[in-house]
Amino acid sequence: MPTIARSLDEALAPIADGCVLAVPRESAGVPMAATRALIRRGIKRLHLIALPTSSLQADLLIGAGCIETLETSAVSLGEFGLAPRFTAAILAGSIKMKDATCPALHAAFQAAEKGVPFMPLRGLIGSDVLKNRTDWKVIDNPFDSDDPIVLLPAIRPQIALLHAPIADREGNVWIGRQRELVTMAHAAERTIVTVEKIQDGNLLADPKLAAGTLPGFYVEQIAVAERGAWPLPLPDHYAWDADHLKEYAALAATENGFAKYLDKYVHEKQAA
Repeated sequence: MPTIARSLDEALAPIADGCVLAVPRESAGVPMAATRALIRRGIKRLHLIALPTSSLQADLLIGAGCIETLETSAVSLGEFGLAPRFTAAILAGSIKMKDATCPALHAAFQAAEKGVPFMPLRGLIGSDVLKNRTDWKVIDNPFDSDDPIVLLPAIRPQIALLHAPIADREGNVWIGRQRELVTMAHAAERTIVTVEKIQDGNLLADPKLAAGTLPGFYVEQIAVAERGAWPLPLPDHYAWDADHLKEYAALAATENGFAKYLDKYVHEKQAA
């Protein structure tokens, strides 16, 4: 049965320096309160895998010096432009980048979910992405020698870190329509979840909620973090904070501005 932690820091304790950490895309329930807590702790050398894209979360962790390797298909602030600390790190060569595509990342997580060592995928042959991924292998289709196909090694993160609306006291977590969060939890060795609230009753016993619930069997730690995705959105609960993201984009354009952002919104533990 999962542990309902007394504090956010207690729940995040299993995430150590050098951890292979999986996080969801920017609109699927990003654990931003947890991200700020990890930065305050001074986490280092993360291998961050964003399924399949990231925005503010990866940019913050890169700017704070927490990431050694990033594996994802895109990092962007969307309508607010390039992710400035990510862009600076790529230009400086200060992080290792493992370029991927959205289908490739989903397939690699699904391989781990199914307990198989790899997953075949079409659509990569001839691309520059494949050219730069020596861990992806092209083989002949064993049923048709004139049909090359790419094999992707399974991605099995040490920890998946998610944010969701609700958990119950049995450790079941309601994720709603964000089904990739289930795949992440199935693929990872351990899963840590922050939630808006803990509620009484069993989510799996409610016919309206059961289909959108991640069973507690797959969850190790749960912590309450109200508005824990802010300033990013939590689907069906709150939207992204456009004013805050605009402020971040302006400040993070320079190292000094990024340091001011950290002082104001991370180290001072300010809420939305």
